[in-house]
Amino acid sequence: MPRSRSSSSAERFETVRKVRRYEQVAEQIRKLISSGALKPGDLLPPERELAAKLGVGRSSIRDAVRTLEVMGILEPRQGHGTVVRDLSADALVVPLSLVLTRKRELVHELLDVRRMIEPALAARAAKNATPEEIAQMRGILERHEAKLRRGEQAIDEDSDFHYALALAARNSVVLRVLDVLMDLLRESRSRSLQVKGRPKRSFDGHRRILRAIERRDGHAAESAVRQHLKPPW
Repeated sequence: MPRSRSSSSAERFETVRKVRRYEQVAEQIRKLISSGALKPGDLLPPERELAAKLGVGRSSIRDAVRTLEVMGILEPRQGHGTVVRDLSADALVVPLSLVLTRKRELVHELLDVRRMIEPALAARAAKNATPEEIAQMRGILERHEAKLRRGEQAIDEDSDFHYALALAARNSVVLRVLDVLMDLLRESRSRSLQVKGRPKRSFDGHRRILRAIERRDGHAAESAVRQHLKPPW
């Protein structure tokens, strides 16, 4: 359960008066975290309270929080609010996350990064995936297939499968990098899945990857991901 901080830490925020206010808000939150005023697991003050203390609109608060979520510094917890993350692995990834966020328009370069990372992750997953993780991937593919039959987009299932694959590879830093990439590429992937025939090819690619992992065949899993990530998108 996230811990609620006393109002004293919230009162250390300063009123923001400069342009690009959400960046100023994000910077103040980061300073509170680095100083220890906000610790891993602490609950961020409510949006309305932050807006009042900082003298900015609630949209600036939302943009700042979203920026810090993409960077891996904050995490939304359903039913609780937004909490400060444990940066044990994320501390290494945060600078990269910031660069990638500012290069959001460089979709092709981001896709290249995926093609560099994910085949190796699949090979590791074939070696390290637990029976429970393999069962989870099967469940994701079942949901994916059901949506295809109904003619619905399955972008959530597409993301979930790649995330489960990375999770099974047992590398928390690479997991965070992939998490950032998938978030930044969400719009382009959504468009690609609207191309005729692409949703079925994506599903078939995931099925080939999973079969290789089930056989514990790292080479086949790596090859399947390389094939899956080949252009055109």
